[in-house]
Amino acid sequence: MCQSHSACCPQAQIIQEKICGNFNGVLADPVWTAPAGSYISGTFQIFNSASSAGPVTGAITPTGALSALPGNTDSVSVNNPTAFAITSVVGDSGTYCITLYKRVLA
Repeated sequence: MCQSHSACCPQAQIIQEKICGNFNGVLADPVWTAPAGSYISGTFQIFNSASSAGPVTGAITPTGALSALPGNTDSVSVNNPTAFAITSVVGDSGTYCITLYKRVLA
């Protein structure tokens, strides 16, 4: 086994992934899921359209929450995320973006 950072033990690389989408009305399922340990951290953002009926909330597993009133954006960063669900009602619409970070051995 290699004890130093040499040709046989390359340093880990951090990979960034970005996922964005739209939502409209009631969402029944999470908008994103991943197996435990897949990502070291993530930033989750919700924009709630000014024409929405009320606040839109998001829940990130294992711990994290956000809430955006109509016409506003909210974001939160969490470690080791595994799921992101948005709670909205009929008449709500907006966008979400997820930026994920993964450690990969090159």
